[in-house]
Amino acid sequence: MRSSFWANRRVFVTGATGLVGSWLVKDLLSKGAYVVALVRDYDPQSELIRSGDINKTSVVNGALEDYATLERAINENEISAVFHLGAQPIVGAAQRNPLPTLETNIRGTYNLLEACRVHRNLVNQIVVASSDKAYGESSTLPYTEDMPLKGVHPYEVSKSCTDLITQSYASSYKLPAAIARCGNIYGGGDLHWSRIVPGTIRSFLSGEAPVIRSDGKFTRDYIYVEDVAAAYLQLGQAINEQEVAGEAFNFSPESPLTVLELVELIARIMKTSHLKPIIQNQAQGEIISQYLDSSKAASVLGWRTSFNHRSGMERTITWYRNYLNTPQEQQCIAP
Repeated sequence: MRSSFWANRRVFVTGATGLVGSWLVKDLLSKGAYVVALVRDYDPQSELIRSGDINKTSVVNGALEDYATLERAINENEISAVFHLGAQPIVGAAQRNPLPTLETNIRGTYNLLEACRVHRNLVNQIVVASSDKAYGESSTLPYTEDMPLKGVHPYEVSKSCTDLITQSYASSYKLPAAIARCGNIYGGGDLHWSRIVPGTIRSFLSGEAPVIRSDGKFTRDYIYVEDVAAAYLQLGQAINEQEVAGEAFNFSPESPLTVLELVELIARIMKTSHLKPIIQNQAQGEIISQYLDSSKAASVLGWRTSFNHRSGMERTITWYRNYLNTPQEQQCIAP
C-alpha cells in the first residue's frame, strides 16, 4: 500500500545512481513520488539504470559542484523534498587525492543547501546523508549524537563538514533539514569492488580467497541498504516535528562486527569457509573501531531495522549471484 505522505510529492535525489540512492528512488517510486534524479555520469551498471527505474524519473545531468544546476533543478521542478546522498564515497580515493572529495562533499553540500534556502518557499524537507566517519576517532564508543565531530583524514573531514554545514543552515536559516549518520552500508548494487562486502562475495563466487586490506580487526557497523533507504524516508516524513528539525540521527543495527567476523559470516552463508582470507594489513587513513548508538532514532522516530546481518547478507549475496552470473555483466566488470 502506498504511503500517502510521498504520493505525488516532488522529490529531488542527489547521488541517485549510487548504492543507497538507487534503492531510495525505488522506494519513492513505489510510494507514488515524482522523482527528479541528479546524475553526473551515466553508469549502465548502476542499479538505478539496470532496473529501469531511471525511466520513471526526471533526470537532471550535472555535478554537485555546479550551483546553477542545483538551483535550476529545484526551481524548475518545483521540488518540495530533497534527499542529499551525492558524495565521493570511497575512503581510499579520498586519501590518495583529497581535492575531488572535498569539492564534491563540502562544496556540493553548501551549494545544495543554498539552493534550498533561496527556494525556501518550495522546499519543505531536506535529509542530508552523513556518516559515522564524521565523528572521527573516539576512545568512547558507541557514538552518540551529542559527541563532537572531529574528523582528521580527508574523507572524515568532508563528512564532518557536511554535517556542520547542514546544522548551520538549519539553525541560521531555519531550513527544514535533518542529518542521517550511518556506518558501513552494504547491499545489492554496490559495484565498488574494493569494499569488503562486494569484493568478498565476488571472490567467493569466483572460487578465490577474499582480500582484506586491513589486519581484519577493524570493527564497524554494517547496515543493509533497504534499512537505510527506509530510515531516510522515515526521517524525511518526520522532519518538521519539533524533536527532528535541525537534528542528527544515528541509524545502526547496534551489532558491530570485525572485518574477519563479517567475512566469516559471508563464508558460512555461501559455504566457502575453506577459502581463507588474504590479510594485507595495508589500510591507511582509517579508524580502527567505529559503531553507533541509535537509541535516539528509536525513541524519537520509532525506527528499527527490518534486517539482521544474516538476512541482509543473504539478500545481498542473491543479488550479486544473479548479477555476476549474467554473461553481459561478466564482460563489463572491471577488477
